[in-house]
Amino acid sequence: MSDTPFGFGLPQEEPEDGDDGRKKGGAGDPFGFGGAGGPGADNPLAAMFGSLGGGPGGMDPNDLGAAFQRLGQMLSYEGGPVNWDMAKDIARQTVAQGAPDGSKDASVGPQERAQVQEALRLADLWLDGATSLPSGSGSAVAWSRAEWVEATLPVWKELVDPVAERVGAAMGDVLPEEMQAMAGPLLGMMRSMGGAMFGTQIGQALGVLAGEVVGSSDVGLPLGPTGRAALLPRNITAFGDGLGVPQEEVRLYLALREAAHQRLFAHVPWLRSHLFGAVEGYARGITVDTAKLEDVVGQLDPSRPEELQEKLQQGMFQPEDTPEQKAALARLETALALVEGWVDAVVHAAAQPHLPAADALRETLRRRRATGGPAEQTFATLIGLELRPRRLRDASRLWASLADARGTEGRDGLWSHPDMLPTAADLDDPDGFVHREQLDFSELDKILGDAAGGTGDAGPREDGRGEGSEGEAPGGPGDGGR
Repeated sequence: MSDTPFGFGLPQEEPEDGDDGRKKGGAGDPFGFGGAGGPGADNPLAAMFGSLGGGPGGMDPNDLGAAFQRLGQMLSYEGGPVNWDMAKDIARQTVAQGAPDGSKDASVGPQERAQVQEALRLADLWLDGATSLPSGSGSAVAWSRAEWVEATLPVWKELVDPVAERVGAAMGDVLPEEMQAMAGPLLGMMRSMGGAMFGTQIGQALGVLAGEVVGSSDVGLPLGPTGRAALLPRNITAFGDGLGVPQEEVRLYLALREAAHQRLFAHVPWLRSHLFGAVEGYARGITVDTAKLEDVVGQLDPSRPEELQEKLQQGMFQPEDTPEQKAALARLETALALVEGWVDAVVHAAAQPHLPAADALRETLRRRRATGGPAEQTFATLIGLELRPRRLRDASRLWASLADARGTEGRDGLWSHPDMLPTAADLDDPDGFVHREQLDFSELDKILGDAAGGTGDAGPREDGRGEGSEGEAPGGPGDGGR
């Protein structure tokens, strides 16, 4: 678990241990309303008003109008648990300010667009020999950082809203019903402020992340539109600086990773709902120690509004772990490790014959994850999950061993149903899983097909295969290796 399970804010420091991945100093600010070194460390509204310090006296008078306009927008918000309009605006403002390395965003030029399209075309060609899953991208695009924000925001909304909504509900449950009725207007204002707080922190996090990601799948989830493989040329250039590897090789290797993710999510139709369902399961288990909260709220001094900020930083709203949450996190962590491990193994097999620097680039990306790369940090901050690098390496070894023992069709056929995938225990004993007797579902498929009025040998059907299945398209992974 992350030290800031509901942080909705930026990690404060790089973790020192890649296997642990914890960030120092985060536990005191579980909801990310500012913290040590954060944009709202002394004033939770400062981040929302932007950089308004005009001199020793504080705000620049010329900016007061903009500040109060934003405050009015914040208080008038009546949408969901997160003010996504504010999140989008702040993300774009953060992008416009430039990345931490000093680089600025810029529109993608024709030459960069052509390079990305060619790299993704060649990557798909190479992947044909490394996996039985066909191409999953109908188009290849090159994004600027601002375009990445625009394109991925709908998926971030789908990921974050369930958690933020449950947090808000848990907070509202603290007040008795009669008090909620009396404090209706105040609660409405607090909901508006809460939505703005979450929107501000998410916007800042995504704005920084946009300066570092190289494609649409850096977090191991399909963040972009379906069937659209995307790379960010400017960030790829920054990623390759100092590696001593030709930029063309760097671009091709990252294109392989993007194209491999596209294949997996396009041809394993249950995978997306499986991952997002685990996030929702985590959200449903969120509880707050209401007795502790009632005690603290009762002691607040109304004449000292800053006291609420102090209590926030002390972890007043720290949610409690529940067995349901732990199970959901374990399921999500294992699934993400399997996704990233499969991509790592398949890309390595596809890249080695063609790219001299394949091994070096693979290790660079692994170290990036082991030191808490931007994707892992943001994901941990937003929903409390950390993808452990040790699991990723174990999963990669398991998938590679499966390819050696069963071939690519036998390996990829395991994606035909979630019950066929390796478990966390299998990652501890990959050899045992690889050499375990394979289950043969062909007779069961035939019986079910006959019962449904089918022929039983018409390939994947749309009648579902257990919970989480949404039906597979012809040519999906269910055709082989079972």
